[in-house]
Amino acid sequence: MTLTDADWFSEDAATFGDRLAGAREASGLTQKDLANKLGVKPSVISNWENDIKEPRANRLQMMSGILGVSLTWLLTGEGDGPDAPIDDVPVSADLVELMSELRLLRAQILQSGEKLGQLEKRLRAAVKDQL
Repeated sequence: MTLTDADWFSEDAATFGDRLAGAREASGLTQKDLANKLGVKPSVISNWENDIKEPRANRLQMMSGILGVSLTWLLTGEGDGPDAPIDDVPVSADLVELMSELRLLRAQILQSGEKLGQLEKRLRAAVKDQL
């Protein structure tokens, strides 16, 4: 089967673990790097990439931000994923680190937004109970 740019990580061609490994490698991160950013052990990343275990929703969201791919793509292979590999273009370690930091910050902001929504819901329920 010949894969095009559009389907090189389609659901037919790859598992969740394959997509995670591909996105991690495309981001220039090692398993250890990604584990550090997510606050898990490298063995956890290995288990995810080998489809032995699956991450929780909050980790999925953080991963998508760190790796610069959509959550849908990580889960299904559809949506925004990394570009298909082309000739290796050297990228400085500084740029890789800067992009990783930006992605992590994006994931943290998304997670904080969700937390804010949950707190607002709890506050509304508490106010309603007081009335």
